[in-house]
Amino acid sequence: MSADALFGHWIAPARRRRFADTLTLSLPLILALAVIGWRWGGFVAALLVTTVSLAVALAVARQRMARFDRPWLIRTLDATRPELEDSSALLFTDEAPASPLQSLQRSRIAARLDQGAPQELAPAWSSRLLLLSSLLAVGLIAAALLWPRAGEGPPTLAPSSEGLPAKPGIPRLVAQNLRIIPPAYTGLPVRDSASLDARVPQGSHLEWTLRFDPQASTPKLLMLGNQPIALRPDGANWIASRGADAAFLYRVDPAAGRGPTPPLHRIDAIADAPPQVKALTDSLTLVKPGQHNWSPAFAATDDYGVAASARLRVTLAIGEGENVTFSEREIPVSGNGPARDRRFTPRLDFSTFGFAAGGDMVVQLIVRDNRAPNPQEVRGPSLILRWPSPKAPESSGLTGMVNTTLPAYFRSQRQIIIDIEKLLKEKRSLAPDRYLARSASIGGDQQILRGRYSQFLGGENEEAPDLPTADGAAHGEGDGHDHGPPVSAPNVFGEKEDVLAEFGHPHDESPASSLDPETRAILKQAVDEMWQSERELKTGHPDAALPYAYKALRFIKEVQQATRIFLSRVGPELPPIDASRRMTGKREGLASRQLEIAPVEQQDGPAAAVWRALGDGPDAIRGAINLAPLDGWVRTNATRLPDALALSGAIDAVRQDPVCAACRIKLRALLWAAMERPSGRLVRRRPADAVGARYLDRIGAAQ
Repeated sequence: MSADALFGHWIAPARRRRFADTLTLSLPLILALAVIGWRWGGFVAALLVTTVSLAVALAVARQRMARFDRPWLIRTLDATRPELEDSSALLFTDEAPASPLQSLQRSRIAARLDQGAPQELAPAWSSRLLLLSSLLAVGLIAAALLWPRAGEGPPTLAPSSEGLPAKPGIPRLVAQNLRIIPPAYTGLPVRDSASLDARVPQGSHLEWTLRFDPQASTPKLLMLGNQPIALRPDGANWIASRGADAAFLYRVDPAAGRGPTPPLHRIDAIADAPPQVKALTDSLTLVKPGQHNWSPAFAATDDYGVAASARLRVTLAIGEGENVTFSEREIPVSGNGPARDRRFTPRLDFSTFGFAAGGDMVVQLIVRDNRAPNPQEVRGPSLILRWPSPKAPESSGLTGMVNTTLPAYFRSQRQIIIDIEKLLKEKRSLAPDRYLARSASIGGDQQILRGRYSQFLGGENEEAPDLPTADGAAHGEGDGHDHGPPVSAPNVFGEKEDVLAEFGHPHDESPASSLDPETRAILKQAVDEMWQSERELKTGHPDAALPYAYKALRFIKEVQQATRIFLSRVGPELPPIDASRRMTGKREGLASRQLEIAPVEQQDGPAAAVWRALGDGPDAIRGAINLAPLDGWVRTNATRLPDALALSGAIDAVRQDPVCAACRIKLRALLWAAMERPSGRLVRRRPADAVGARYLDRIGAAQ
């Protein structure tokens, strides 16, 4: 047996014992740390703490096991085995003996070594340390389980902030606490609030702990508009509980109405918002040569978390023209990242779905949030992957230009400017050929847009604009205009049609015939600037094209502002005048011309009545006002009111103190903001002044 094999045989039991001993000592502490993590952070925290603690324990065990090396084995054998004559080092080396005497000694002790067993060298178990570790772990676990977390155990009461004066024999609130237990799906911890006003997630459970001085007999929580909640005693405190499915107003009444009126408190129930899905991939993508799969990317966010799994709706449109077949299927997908901001990037293989050239693949992500028991489901935007069909030759057999699958999208001048500025920012990161290609592509968009605007000028600006020094050239062949067939009939001298047919061509059917000369001149300048921008873009100078593009946009805006619509004047069709009745003063058969005013149906009758009663007009009421109809109006229109709870609180304040000027002003202001805005109505004619009255009197006297 070689020296290394002999060393491994004798050292293995000691190393295994030390490794197992270290793990045994650490297991109670790992268990205690896991309980502490679960107590304070839940299952995820417990799993994380256990994983880290176990990794540390393994590292420590390996370090302690590594201490049992070759020098340790030699020292231990020499100390515990006298028959080896302090020569065990000769057995665990691969070097040849330096002398015959060493060779003889090595042979002698090799026979004596087998008289013992390697297990005799294993260290003893750390029984005392194991006992101490177990006791420490038990203490930590007990402390973690018995130590109250935030929102558990008896709450710590805060001094009351209601500010009511103390009256002998009348109980009043002196200490308070509001415990908020959110729904489990929110993942929010239980918390205690020193204030009795709170904003809580919808569906939370509320627990009040109150203390009165002197001790109350039948305290209650008075819910505004609902049944009161009785408090039950718990030692020196009084407790009550309620769900927060909707917002509400309440007050704490310790003396059953015998003392001053306590202030109102407000609980707002915040509804869970639906998840939001945003596409991280372009809405339209073309299949690249050699591409065999597609990975659309979506981002799903929610206030309390998005479900880890979602559904991807895949719609395929295969074929062209009338031979298009559609298929739809849904596949499950998994997201990654935190629960409140997940990313979904499914991998879609073309062969799996049967996606081929000439087809479209439309995907839509459907996600749900973690709300229980009814999760909210939202569909994200649709993304399109288009695989253009290969270009086919024309029927004539000649190779020509063939339209692509994509339509020619109309690009605005503002979008062209945005594309130019974006290209200039990315110039340093683009290769020269790529930079030139993108500039030429934007120039093509500019050319399409210039052609669209040129049609309003009769197509006369399809070519380069005339230079300032160019002379006006007569129309001829190759000038870009359609001159029609040659005139075969003999011309008649002086006929305008023959003169125009011989020396020019008409543009009467062009859309330009509807433009006034000033607008036409401005539009021609815009088209000229577009041509300059197109020239610079196609030659690879987008920086020089940008000023021309801006000038073209400015001229287009002027054209839009100068556009006029001319309508033919159409007079009113009046009845024929009866000449026989003129200047006779006869009024028989004349009907009244006064228009009937239909009343406007308003739903704000109670609100308007109270608003007038709170004012200074003739309908004002200085004392108590009947607010019962207004309460019903608020409950009926709660969904459309800006803040129904604030309005209910203002109504209650006026009801409690009808002469409170500040309360009346506040309620009147809230009513004015809550009522519907009146629509336009007929204005009553102003009464006649002194001169007009004399005129009307004389007309009446003449009749």
